Amino acid sequence: MTDSPVPLSAIKFLKVTEVATLLRVSRMSVYRLIHSGELEAVRFGRSFRVPEHAVNAYLQQSFYDAG
Repeated sequence: MTDSPVPLSAIKFLKVTEVATLLRVSRMSVYRLIHSGELEAVRFGRSFRVPEHAVNAYLQQSFYDAG
């Protein structure tokens, strides 16, 4: 039962602007998350791309019980 790697063609990469829109935060907030290591990203030249699964993982770990 080994986890086979996901082919790169199956990964959807989002632009920083798209992530900011999804999370309803500023682009600078997304850059801060990337640089702090809280949000996984890949650097292509001078720009970053965030795998969609990384956004989902970040949101899952960010939930807390307010009760």
